[in-house]
Amino acid sequence: MTIERIRPRFVEIVPEALESGKLYVSLEHGSMVHLCACGCGNEVVLPLTPVDWRLTYDGEDISLSPSVGSWSLPCRSHYIISRGRVRWAGDWTDKEIEDGRRRDRLRKDERFSRLAKPDVLSAAQQPAPPAMPPQPLQKARPGGLIGWLARVFGG
Repeated sequence: MTIERIRPRFVEIVPEALESGKLYVSLEHGSMVHLCACGCGNEVVLPLTPVDWRLTYDGEDISLSPSVGSWSLPCRSHYIISRGRVRWAGDWTDKEIEDGRRRDRLRKDERFSRLAKPDVLSAAQQPAPPAMPPQPLQKARPGGLIGWLARVFGG
């Protein structure tokens, strides 16, 4: 049975048994996991990085970019998750998959080569960062990711 909606679940650790229709997001580990939207029961793991997938959360629903292509799974599902809804996209040929993987590798190589380049200016030439006013200390709240979300959203 295909999935029509996917709801976010923010977790520190992904549970062993995944529920259909839930996208488990671990900000701590920079990854997202869900059961394939086609209903085949296979796990789909998506890295959450600037060169892989981006997650948008509006307080209720999630959107992912780019699309999810389960090219390594037998089902070869391809879909977009937009505002919690699963929208099916067309199947890709083997050539399109190969080209997409090549583009992904080039994008990652470019990103990591930029990060590895030394700064052109020496430390003495770098402009000083603007002074920040002191911030009052806040009491720590327990709960790891849940506590962090409560602090961010004022809960």
